[in-house]
Amino acid sequence: MSSSAPGREPAGENVTFDRHMVLDQLGGWRGMVDASLPTIAFIVANGLGGLRVGIWAAVIAAVLVFLLRLVRRESIQQAISGLFAVAVAVFIAARTGEARDFFVIGIIRNLAIGVVVLGSLLVRRPLVGVVAEFLAPSHLGSLSGHKLPSFRDRLRRGTDPVAADAADTPVRGGARPADPEPDRPWREDPRMLRAYGWLTVLWGGVFLLRGGVQYVLYRADEVGLLGTSSVVLGLPVTAVQLVVTLWVVARLHRHRAAEQPPA
Repeated sequence: MSSSAPGREPAGENVTFDRHMVLDQLGGWRGMVDASLPTIAFIVANGLGGLRVGIWAAVIAAVLVFLLRLVRRESIQQAISGLFAVAVAVFIAARTGEARDFFVIGIIRNLAIGVVVLGSLLVRRPLVGVVAEFLAPSHLGSLSGHKLPSFRDRLRRGTDPVAADAADTPVRGGARPADPEPDRPWREDPRMLRAYGWLTVLWGGVFLLRGGVQYVLYRADEVGLLGTSSVVLGLPVTAVQLVVTLWVVARLHRHRAAEQPPA
């Protein structure tokens, strides 16, 4: 089209993708807790009343999480994903009649993600670095002034430090201004590449560990331990990973900001 509406970017110009919208869709800490509730309900109900009761408990918990997010007018993307995952898990368990099959999809997912994350190191594209630099580019210095306590406080409030800072940035015409291009790509900085590499090893290793432990328990038909490991190695371990990742990324941003030439 040759014309553009008032207040919008003209056709043919580059439009910067709003990464802050992606952060809002992640669900934060509450989203991770909500995602764990159907599994917890299945574990408890299956232990008390058997497979059929466990299936119904998981379905009801997933539906309640979805409805609560609707009532709170929060993003339902994660709730929909949870509903779909629970529906597939319930379908498999119901068809096989084995309670352990409720966790098959989770085991496959963890192992597959672990392989993909670690595989990104082979092409010198550590996935944690790719994601971190997309959400909060280090050359902007957006996290260079943050320290771990400020991250912790904001995480408790359920807000993201990057999104919160971006919310105060004035915009014109309803569009966020495009980010400047970096003087030096982060992959050409040995320190950043090495740090993002180790973070990628951390995340990929945890996914493989989680999937491997659950696979061993699945083979042993230890449904109770399988469910417990799914919860224990899920939210608590992810929380620790996030804290470590945010701390390292904040230090990398301060390192990068110190190297930037004065404006």
